[in-house]
Amino acid sequence: MGKDRLRSRDAARSVVDAGSLFGGTAARKAQRKERQLCRQVQEAVSEALSALRDEVLQDVWVVEVAPAPDAGRLAVIVQVGPSAPPDEAAARLEKVAGYLRSEVAGAITRKRAPTLVFQVLPPEGEP
Repeated sequence: MGKDRLRSRDAARSVVDAGSLFGGTAARKAQRKERQLCRQVQEAVSEALSALRDEVLQDVWVVEVAPAPDAGRLAVIVQVGPSAPPDEAAARLEKVAGYLRSEVAGAITRKRAPTLVFQVLPPEGEP
């Protein structure tokens, strides 16, 4: 083989990453699974909140769900509407946290349901 062919073959080896061709790393897969879990939890909590007959929680919607710090504990970030005081919404969310966690447990396929921690954002336009 000529020197030019050997150089091009070595250059090709250094550029191509086998992980990018055949599925990626375990860390990327874990991140994808965490994002998938967060989407499922967001849907389950949204549905459970809409089923409650609480006038304050009817005006609350889920903005985002994120691992805090891992998938065993999830931060559920909710925003209140203009008619719901954020402190009151936070107190009522803490009261129904067990119910919401049981609804999440029924909606996901995991051995253990994650712990839910709520963060309440004020209505849009307020500081």
